[in-house]
Amino acid sequence: MKIAIASDHAGFSYKKEIMEYVKSKGHQVLDFGTYSEESVDYPDFAFPAAESVASQISDYGILICGTGIGMSIVANKVMGIRAALCMTPYMAEMARKHNNANIICFGARTTKLEDIKAMIDIFLTEDFLGDRHMIRVEKIHNLTGN
Repeated sequence: MKIAIASDHAGFSYKKEIMEYVKSKGHQVLDFGTYSEESVDYPDFAFPAAESVASQISDYGILICGTGIGMSIVANKVMGIRAALCMTPYMAEMARKHNNANIICFGARTTKLEDIKAMIDIFLTEDFLGDRHMIRVEKIHNLTGN
């Protein structure tokens, strides 16, 4: 799979570790920045990564900032994106199974790296259950703006 990854300065050190982890699982990584811990604006990196997923250049996305909140807000501005901020393995599982999330977001200042790796494993292996959940996802996409 191709995984789009982006962070801001707060998530940069985690991004480097996550990229290596995802590659070790046999996936290709598309790095949308940032490339240092110098202060940047997270929308500049979250938006192009989300566009990559929405246009199916990437299969899924992983976004990291200080809390994960900003990245998830930006990603969900892109038509076709269902970005989920996850803090527990159960949230990562339900993001895929019930919401068909295609981007997972994390907070480097709120979540341990080892927990993030466990959630990535779940997120990249769980399948969307469809059925009644598909009706709900379709309703989301029929709302104005996304």
